[in-house]
Amino acid sequence: MQDLLSNADWKARLPEGLPPEIAEETLLDLFGLITGLPAETAQIPWDGPKARLIEHPAHAQGHAALLVEERGVLVAGDMLSDVLVPMLDLDATHPIEDYLVGLRLLEGVADDVDVLIPGHRSVGGADQVRARIKQDRAYVHALRDAHVPSDPRIGPSAHRPILAGSGCAMRTKDNASPSPKKGARDGTPG
Repeated sequence: MQDLLSNADWKARLPEGLPPEIAEETLLDLFGLITGLPAETAQIPWDGPKARLIEHPAHAQGHAALLVEERGVLVAGDMLSDVLVPMLDLDATHPIEDYLVGLRLLEGVADDVDVLIPGHRSVGGADQVRARIKQDRAYVHALRDAHVPSDPRIGPSAHRPILAGSGCAMRTKDNASPSPKKGARDGTPG
């Protein structure tokens, strides 16, 4: 984040790396004004309900989900979307395996979840957690095995990832043009 913000033209360049469907909605005035938590932090240090931090290597370095345990709410970050396919961190050494690791960690808390809040699109109930994990895992396995992913989130003209710089661009049902974005990895065994 510091590297990005050190460039004078970062506000002009940032939207180019975001999916078009969210680029206009992204508020840049507050971008980067957060302080990261120390490594290995397990709980959010605040006076609100107990919120467990689930850090994992999927999607991006330092990516995490939050489980608000007493409320059964999983805030999945940029994972488990019902409209976007998994976005792998192509700068990572093992992006696919890392994404599978992230999915395994989220699956490990699935029984404790009543409400799923992904970073993009629809909130889901308890039944959606495992269903979205399964769908994301199938997509990542198809990439890993060099198969054409069969996924309702991608349109007929986008059956394969398009590499764009350091991100992965995909066409989705809601997005007819490629949308580069760094992303997640799911390392479950095939």
